[in-house]
Order: sequence, then structure tokens, then C-alpha cells
Amino acid sequence: MSRRRAPWLAGLLLTLVIAGFVSHHASSAPDGLEWAAGESGFADTARDSATADSPLADYAVSGVDDGRLSGGLAGVAGVAVTLVLAGGLTLVLRRRTGRPAADAAAAGPARD
Repeated sequence: MSRRRAPWLAGLLLTLVIAGFVSHHASSAPDGLEWAAGESGFADTARDSATADSPLADYAVSGVDDGRLSGGLAGVAGVAVTLVLAGGLTLVLRRRTGRPAADAAAAGPARD
């Protein structure tokens, strides 16, 4: 493993561990909108969203009965999807400039 990749892999591992363990606790309290709806007295008028039956609805993985495991898996899945999308976007934008990232960083900002 190269010296430049080690910090990235350690950061990725730390991110996945945090997402797996902390996400269960972070989603146990209502978010700001749910809290405001409860305080204002209109929380009982809420309807399910169109995505209420999706595999990751309500910060949980459908089909997993253990709440802690389900929330942890949902957190890890969310991090993984975010990293894949960000990585794909980075590759697309890097190819658009026609320069590798190391060359682009050394040359400064791209000029049109």
C-alpha cells in the first residue's frame, strides 16, 4: 500500500465505522421538521411519502428486524452511495478537463 493511499483508506474505514455505529443513535430523535410539527400541533396530519416503502426508508434497512443493525446498515449504505456518486462525479469532471488531477493541481485553476 502506498503512503498516499493509507490515510485515505484509514479515513474511509473510520467513516464506515462511524456511520455503522452512530447512525442508529443519530436517527432516534425527531428531526427539526418533526419536532416543529409536534410543537405546533399538526404532526398527526402527516402522510407517508412516496418513498415510504423504499429499502432504506426511515433510516433503516427493510427486512432486518434488529433496529440497531438495520440503522447501522442504512448508515453504511448511505456513505457508500455518497462516495460512489462523488467518485463518479470526480472522474467525469477530471476527464472533462483533459488533465490528470496531479497535473491540474500543480498547474493551478483551469482557464477557459
